[in-house]
Amino acid sequence: MTLSSRDRALIWHPFTQEQTAELPIVITKGQGSYLYDEHNNAYLDLISSWWVNLHGHANIAIANAIHQQALKLEHVIFAGFTHEPAVELCERLKALLPPHLARFFFSDNGSTAVEVAMKMAYQYWQNKGDFKRNKFVSFVGGYHGDTFGAMNVGRRSGFHDQFQELFFESVTISYPNTWDGDAEVEQKEHESLMQLQQLLVQEHQQIAAFIAEPLVQGAGGMRMCRPYYLKQVVSLLREYNILIIFDEVMTGFGRTGANFAFEIVGCVPDFLCLSKGLTGGFLPLALTITSNHIYEAFLSNDFNTAFAHGHSYTANPLGCAAAKASLDLLLTTKTQSAIQTINSCHLKYLPDLMQHCKFLKNSRVRGTIAAFELDTNYAYSIKDLKEQFLAKRLLLRPLESTIYLLPPYSITADELNDAYLKIASIITKHF
Repeated sequence: MTLSSRDRALIWHPFTQEQTAELPIVITKGQGSYLYDEHNNAYLDLISSWWVNLHGHANIAIANAIHQQALKLEHVIFAGFTHEPAVELCERLKALLPPHLARFFFSDNGSTAVEVAMKMAYQYWQNKGDFKRNKFVSFVGGYHGDTFGAMNVGRRSGFHDQFQELFFESVTISYPNTWDGDAEVEQKEHESLMQLQQLLVQEHQQIAAFIAEPLVQGAGGMRMCRPYYLKQVVSLLREYNILIIFDEVMTGFGRTGANFAFEIVGCVPDFLCLSKGLTGGFLPLALTITSNHIYEAFLSNDFNTAFAHGHSYTANPLGCAAAKASLDLLLTTKTQSAIQTINSCHLKYLPDLMQHCKFLKNSRVRGTIAAFELDTNYAYSIKDLKEQFLAKRLLLRPLESTIYLLPPYSITADELNDAYLKIASIITKHF
């Protein structure tokens, strides 16, 4: 029995219809921008293995950092104890962030980082004696994870329809997703702002917080909005004293061209949620970062005002060691140059692809992220396309009609050029 067959007999895979799915590909190793299967076929990882891998697979600096930490301390309960890797990681991140973001709460994945922010926002108002604020506002198409709070504010993403009856009350507003040459973007932004304005006038006293993926909605289809629009949204929310949560689980650590997307927007949230690239793709770790102002609302002699939330692996020292090493790599001139190179390649090669393939539309680029859509007027099969990409040794995972590239920073300009050429040939042949 092959390893794939043994896997099928045991494992329930994520986002998979097990009855109709092909046997999983057995990956035996990774190196740089490539993953290798059991037959030693090399796949160019153009989606950073679900957006987590920053610096390439099996990065020696991060691996060594984990090894050295494992020889000292693998884990310790984080209630009533602390350790150097956690403190040092937060100190290094704090140096990159505005002074406002000064308190760090650890968890272990992006969904939970969002869940923590939502619970903190709700309890903040409870602790302040404002018991009416129990609603959250989010964008249509936003995806914030698969825990119940995160699903609730991602209810219009299309991923959570089976659970609608279990959700608490929240509100969505339209998202003015835009692309190159979008002549209607200003009208879409105006309509969205008007929806928000009307909502705030009527219900601001019931709203605990607003949550958004700044600049790019990831799982919703790499849908992008303009920085100035999002800054207007935040300004309007501030007028009504609404807390702001930025879900930078995907957009953090250089993906949008800056260390964090909020820097491009030009405003600072009350909560910043980080995960995915935090450890460079090596280990699960997440952070919810907030202000001293929020933190102080939980302080009293009564435990009922404390934030009673935690996980067995909170602030795992191995994860913290990986995150420190990944952050060190991110800040190097080499990595910053690589981020610029990836952006330049997208801006160079994507227009050529769009011109060559007339059945594509809505191209857009933000930092290291490039995306475009298949024209739905043409018949196509996403399953067939994925198989064609894999046959050409490209790891791509279309989001319905959207094809996107979000590569690790180890990728070269030549590798990206070759990938775009292969994509063009596959799509041209497929249609």
